[in-house]
Amino acid sequence: MSYDKEIRNHYLKGHEQYLRHLSVDCVIFGFHNNELKVLLLNAIYAGLWALPGGFILKEEHMDEAAKRILKQRTGLNDIYMQQFYVFSEPERSSKKVNEQFLQNVGVTAEESWMFERFITIGYTALVDFSKVQPVADVFSSACEWFNIHEIPELLLDHREILGKALGNLQLQLNYHPVGYNLLPTKFTMPELQKLYETILDRQLDRRNFQRKIVSTGIVKRLNETKKGVAHKAPYYYKFDLRKYQKALKGGMGFEL
Repeated sequence: MSYDKEIRNHYLKGHEQYLRHLSVDCVIFGFHNNELKVLLLNAIYAGLWALPGGFILKEEHMDEAAKRILKQRTGLNDIYMQQFYVFSEPERSSKKVNEQFLQNVGVTAEESWMFERFITIGYTALVDFSKVQPVADVFSSACEWFNIHEIPELLLDHREILGKALGNLQLQLNYHPVGYNLLPTKFTMPELQKLYETILDRQLDRRNFQRKIVSTGIVKRLNETKKGVAHKAPYYYKFDLRKYQKALKGGMGFEL
């Protein structure tokens, strides 16, 4: 079956396989070269970039649908993800964009279940940038990373979804640890601080940050320093996974 026929068949008969009116959109964050990045797809028939998303199989748990979508886009299993918001505006799906999309596919609004109102559940995922192999799907021509400050025009209300996801991540950062899924196995304290500063989009006091992080016990200092730096070589650290997981559930007990 050609791509065009497969897409058209999905728009006509996809409801036989998936739940109607519900979708999942995933905001996949990565950290690379001191930049917070998000993974986007270029939707073929809409001509716009979009968050990776999809539908829920009739016998599938919503979380499993999100995991399936994340696996398809990144090639990774066991990704840290969190449901963060439900987007249910009656007009969230732009009629103008949908009409153009359906016209390009070759079906009418009356024929396609895709023209109906959809409520979407947003998930955030934090991934190791170096381990991701971005994969486009049959509905997209590309799958690429974008700097969070250089986001192109997005499909439907995906910019709002992205903004809400970033705000949620920033809020979580004040109470729960972040870094295990975004940094390499060993890292320096300045690198961890840069990650926090990049997400929060503000500078943090170096001594205060290090004191608070160390006091939680979520990091262990290694007997190894970073080579090839101009000034005093910083020590490497790694996360204590047991205490990290405990802090994820119970919080860290301070605000940055």
